[in-house]
Amino acid sequence: MIITVTLSPAIDKVYWVDRLKIGEVTQEAFLTRAYRSSTSAGGKGINVSIMLARLGVESVAMGLVGGHTGHVVVRELRDENVTTNFVWAQEETRTNVTILERDREHIPIKVNEPGIRVTDIEMDRFLRRYKRIVHRASWVVLGGSLPDGASLDIYRDLAMIAKEAGARVVVTASGEPLTRSLAACPYLVKPDVRAELSLDGADLQTLDQIITAGRGMMACGVTMIIVSHDVTGDIVITPEAIWEIEARVKTTEFRNLVGADDALIGGLIYKLMEDAPVEEALQFGMAAGILSAESDDKICRDVERIRDEMRNIVVRKL
Repeated sequence: MIITVTLSPAIDKVYWVDRLKIGEVTQEAFLTRAYRSSTSAGGKGINVSIMLARLGVESVAMGLVGGHTGHVVVRELRDENVTTNFVWAQEETRTNVTILERDREHIPIKVNEPGIRVTDIEMDRFLRRYKRIVHRASWVVLGGSLPDGASLDIYRDLAMIAKEAGARVVVTASGEPLTRSLAACPYLVKPDVRAELSLDGADLQTLDQIITAGRGMMACGVTMIIVSHDVTGDIVITPEAIWEIEARVKTTEFRNLVGADDALIGGLIYKLMEDAPVEEALQFGMAAGILSAESDDKICRDVERIRDEMRNIVVRKL
């Protein structure tokens, strides 16, 4: 079984528009009409659970939800055949908005709400549930930003609990929560670089900077680090080798990047659970992410198409 933890879930609202109108004076037309929209349960761990469910893998989605949007998150996950085990919080689950301009879908305009504020009682309730179930997990995915009120050490603490229970831990986050989680030596780390191309104060913009940061993580005991190098490429660093993953596709084919990174993580875990070679697992994960980006649907559904897409993914050692 796989547990995914999303402490600050969301409803992802995506609008496709021809052009986003931004007026500079009050007399200008400023109404932008969307020609398409979608609403889905979101958050990094939640997206991983949806990807796994579509691959036929059981997972339990955990975290904190609240209000009407919290009920929407739970209902959508159950419709995807994902088991849910959320703690209910007093405040309303956030909504994140993404605007995609025609022919510029690979450059999304994102507005994320800050999320709920959680109480100590709510976090204690979540920890009790997590400790009761984590011994059944082979993998634990900790993903996304933290709600206000959560300790910056929470990913470190959750990772330590999971490792003691015998699970492999994935952390996909940013900032201080990610940096502190390294003390628990998670199996896989994927820095979330959507807001800032840095890790623990170090830039992650050039290949050399990414490799240097990755090797620093190896010293902490991390087994694998994946860093997005550009829209269609990632750098993967392990103690044994450094790989570059390149998707030979056109960014003009992209329809929706929301959740694509999380589909990659879900696909990668799926293949690693099959004991596939690292290169094959990376190919499959990237193919899942690319197909998700090329689909209006946030997470791709067709496993055979993922396998076919692998021929467009090149994995080479540096």
